[in-house]
Amino acid sequence: MYIAQEESFGPVMVISKFKNGDIDGVLRRANSTEYGLASGVFTKDISKALYISEKLEAGTVFINTYNKTDVAAPFGGFKQSGFGKDLGK
Repeated sequence: MYIAQEESFGPVMVISKFKNGDIDGVLRRANSTEYGLASGVFTKDISKALYISEKLEAGTVFINTYNKTDVAAPFGGFKQSGFGKDLGK
């Protein structure tokens, strides 16, 4: 879908179905876009959340929340999103 491939700004959330246990398939779909500003993972399994957050090509990965961060934390994106990390080294 177009909305899942573009970098939309505003209150937009894309929710897609996936086969139970197909974490690597989900990661392939998520990483196949040319953008990577931020992403969110919602799960009850913390080990799964940590695995996914390490593999996602996104500047920020929120777990079980979204857009809750410290203003002093480094921020930025991957690929066509942003230009590195603001407030980083």
